[in-house]
Amino acid sequence: MHATPEKFYIEACDDGANDVLVIDRVSAEMTLAGIKDIPPSGVTRPICGIMGTTRLVAGMYLIVITRKRKVGDLFGHTVWKAVEFDVISYKKTILHLTDIQMQDNKTFLSMLSNVLNTDGFYFCTDYDLTHTQQRLSNTSPDFQEMSLLERADQRFMWNGNLLREITAQPELHKFAFPVIHGFIVMKPCCINGKVFEWILISRRSCFRAGVRYYVRGIDSEGHAANFVETEQIVQYNNAQASFVQTRGSMPFFWSQRPNLKYKPKPQISTDTNHMDGFRRHFESQVLIYGKQVILNLVNQKGSELPLEQAFAKMVNGMENRLIKYIAFDFHKECSKMRWHRLQILVDAVSDLQDEFGYFMVSSDRKVTSEQSGTFRSNCMDCLDRTNVIQSLLARRSLQSQLQRMGVLHVGQKIEEQADFEKIYKNAWADNANACAKQYAGTGALKTDFTRTGNRTHWGLVMDGWNSMIRYYKNNFSDGFRQDSIDLFLGNYTVDETDGLMPLHVQKDWKFLLLSVIMVVAFSMCIICVLMAGDTWTETLAYVLFWGIASALTAAVILVNGREFVDAPKLVQKEKMD
Repeated sequence: MHATPEKFYIEACDDGANDVLVIDRVSAEMTLAGIKDIPPSGVTRPICGIMGTTRLVAGMYLIVITRKRKVGDLFGHTVWKAVEFDVISYKKTILHLTDIQMQDNKTFLSMLSNVLNTDGFYFCTDYDLTHTQQRLSNTSPDFQEMSLLERADQRFMWNGNLLREITAQPELHKFAFPVIHGFIVMKPCCINGKVFEWILISRRSCFRAGVRYYVRGIDSEGHAANFVETEQIVQYNNAQASFVQTRGSMPFFWSQRPNLKYKPKPQISTDTNHMDGFRRHFESQVLIYGKQVILNLVNQKGSELPLEQAFAKMVNGMENRLIKYIAFDFHKECSKMRWHRLQILVDAVSDLQDEFGYFMVSSDRKVTSEQSGTFRSNCMDCLDRTNVIQSLLARRSLQSQLQRMGVLHVGQKIEEQADFEKIYKNAWADNANACAKQYAGTGALKTDFTRTGNRTHWGLVMDGWNSMIRYYKNNFSDGFRQDSIDLFLGNYTVDETDGLMPLHVQKDWKFLLLSVIMVVAFSMCIICVLMAGDTWTETLAYVLFWGIASALTAAVILVNGREFVDAPKLVQKEKMD
């Protein structure tokens, strides 16, 4: 990239490439030019790609990828992980802004950085990462001729909003590519002396994207919160096989807003027609993935029970023979470390999994089988329990694929291949951690089982630690994270003409007053314990007084919990509830 005070010149580094993308820093117009048009006075720096452009208070900004790391090769195409980014202002100065505008602009920039610094952005400059192998094989010649921007699955193109300007001009498409968010691992493996490539790709949807407690259920278009498409691919001797699963929030209108309680009670909307969005969700799922088997892993008691009952009732109400519902109380079945009981669910759906099959291409490039249905798994967050079950189903599919390819001998089990099992389990645990950090802010729970096949006491300790961090983040930092995602994806757009940004929402007086009272009361209670009075009765009286004062204040804060959490500011309240 060559930058002058008036323009950005972005030069392609491909062999024989002569075109240069020119971005006018005043009018924001994008045009094509030649290498000879690059002025020698420009400041030159290498970049790895264009993420897109966005408008903030100070005007337009260009977001570029400044560092990348190779993940591996997918069918001869290099897959990269975007590691570092830079957000560059079109304007040479922001002195024209007021102090408040400068502060707002700084806040919006920190929001963009928050998303960009969330690990898990991947891209390929000459291959479509947004589609599964089966979808790509069923495309027309016209589709194959399209640019990557035109043919990308919009559900998984996280820079789609940022590339609006470039997408609108087909001649500029060569300068940009889709970037997905999620997780990719590519590992060369060896069983019986036969080397094959094992790949895991999780694509996180940018529709109804957000953080754990602020985005639940579905929207009116039928898009489910935390929807992730996970594809397991194996390549051997020019043959390839692929098995696809999905996860997503329970697809009706429900919420679980943070309120300082460890587990806020989920609320099912009572004034909404659930079936319209529910039907839209599953009609699109059937259209894209074929038959659906829903694996609902939530508890069948307590606060999760009404959600399970509502889900089952709606599936029955659809009367669609292409959709099957299976409820499995994960925590009840696996309580007291009885993790072997997960095999009950795997065995129960084995016939359905065999019926669905998987996508497979022979070494002579002929499609020998296709996947006719998909398992759609969910727990409350679609993270921990869900990932465990998905890893078990994916292993069962892989067992069949490797046997058909001739990698595994008849009667051999994947579980017996110690070296590969280690790679497989660790990759699925890393997948769980990546999805969990993007949605809940911490690593996943129950990864000790995914990594080792056993639930350990140390794993329980780590789950407790991650749960505490989740509690803090969900209550005191997720509002900012949600705003960051909404800004990045274009759910909120900055209007420079707005006098007062929604960032300036003031906390209620109770927030400051009660917080101060509780801190003072608790501090005085500790001081009274450490600095005893003349008599024990005097000390006890002081401790009781300040202890009761801090307890009562804490109770009042808990009752008004929603006013004390970090709530999003950029999206209207009716969209969040």
